[in-house]
Amino acid sequence: MTEDLKRLAQDAIAASAAADDPDYPCFHVVPPVGRLNDPNGLLIDGDTYHAFYQLSPFHPHRKLVYWGHSSSTDLLHWRHHAPAIIPDSSYDRSGAYSGNAIVLEGHEVDAAPARAPFQLFYTGNLKDPVTDERTASQCLVTSGDLTDFAKWPGNPLIPAHAEGYTTHYRDPQVFRDPDRPGEYRMLIGVQRADETGAAVLYRSRDLVSWELEGELSFPGAGGAFDAFGYMWECPGLVRLKDEDTGEDWDVLIWCPQGITPEREGFENIFPCVYTAGHLVGTELRDTGGVFYEVDRGFEFYAPQVFARRSSEPGPVLLTGWAGNASEDDQPSIETGQWVHALTMPRMLSLKAGRLIQRPAASLPYDAGEPALVGERLKAGLHEVDELSGHRSWQLRLEADTEHTAGLWGLRIGSDDSHVDITLDGQVLRVDRTTSRYAQHGSVRSVTLPEGCAPVLEVIHDRSLTEVFVGDGALVLTLRSFVAIDSSGVRLMVDRDLALTAGSTRTFTPS
Repeated sequence: MTEDLKRLAQDAIAASAAADDPDYPCFHVVPPVGRLNDPNGLLIDGDTYHAFYQLSPFHPHRKLVYWGHSSSTDLLHWRHHAPAIIPDSSYDRSGAYSGNAIVLEGHEVDAAPARAPFQLFYTGNLKDPVTDERTASQCLVTSGDLTDFAKWPGNPLIPAHAEGYTTHYRDPQVFRDPDRPGEYRMLIGVQRADETGAAVLYRSRDLVSWELEGELSFPGAGGAFDAFGYMWECPGLVRLKDEDTGEDWDVLIWCPQGITPEREGFENIFPCVYTAGHLVGTELRDTGGVFYEVDRGFEFYAPQVFARRSSEPGPVLLTGWAGNASEDDQPSIETGQWVHALTMPRMLSLKAGRLIQRPAASLPYDAGEPALVGERLKAGLHEVDELSGHRSWQLRLEADTEHTAGLWGLRIGSDDSHVDITLDGQVLRVDRTTSRYAQHGSVRSVTLPEGCAPVLEVIHDRSLTEVFVGDGALVLTLRSFVAIDSSGVRLMVDRDLALTAGSTRTFTPS
């Protein structure tokens, strides 16, 4: 008898006690049960944000990937929904892998598959149970209301990989072609036959029939990306305007597996990088071969931007997986049978070729100011009273450089089990050595971008911490399993500290 995979997942979710785990975040997207990884199909529908994601509801006992689904009206309180894509078809029975969404309107809907405003694209994964050979195909799901989801009867849209590439051919990103109205493009991460990574572009007028345009190339990059790792995952292109010049740039964000640049950073098993250029056909021009990491933290991978209707412009929002490969050994899998989370959505902009990332759920103007602001603080640990008793909070502090000497920062947790986040001149240092999870890196020191202001903003949610420095010039994400019985945060001062501004807010489970 054929398994009812939808019912089995719903039963696992219904039986889950994950939300009772004291490490379970309050205001991030987390799985209702099992394992979460890449964000998928992020989109905005009016005043509601929808986050789909890779969900393995039977983890760790069985590896079978669905698309999970959560929604929010404020980017802080997330509601679970039933899984949206079930891996129960002949072309995806080994998993419904990553992809994205596009939101249509007006005449676009009239010409769309199933006349549906929401089009979700994903990679169907199929492995032969005898030979273990993989078939990767690009597939479509449509929805009229984001409650019911239907697989396109003509799936798969792209049944196999193109000649010259291996079966590692996945993670479609579909977007409107801003230069050719009425046409769409699909970007796919691939591995060449010589086992180097790349991305390919397809084109379509109807979102069903796709024609291969060619491989994404980088003229003028000096060959920097010609043999850049062995596989490119989750590639995405987004157009951003430079804050200083007003010029539009096409920013490629992707995860090149297997790169080892000889410079600071790139400590994680798999990195996530970006480069800025101008997309002309299949050429990303003007990058100069320059690239940077998106996030300098221990846990960050596979980010994606939210899709929206063309008539509803707004800030570009990005969310990533606060995890990475081989990191399923976190304490929560034992205490609550769940693992991993998504980052808080971030507003993206560009300045002098560098990404600026700011929390999308920014602190309100009437947020409380810590009593420590305005004081001259001496060496020691100083309790931030406004956050005492809370394990989910947001704190922003700005230092006066003329009256500050030595390092300063925050201690989250107890004296015995904590994470320290400190600024010392132009270096950010994060130390989680004494926490309950440091297997994949305990200390990270990061040189700040030139001109980075002494502004430290930290979002902490039980076991997940995001650090923003210099008004978003640098971001670092980490899992922070500190002492469960600890709360609040303490300000660490090495010599002298004067704070000129600050704000706080706290969160409770919804």
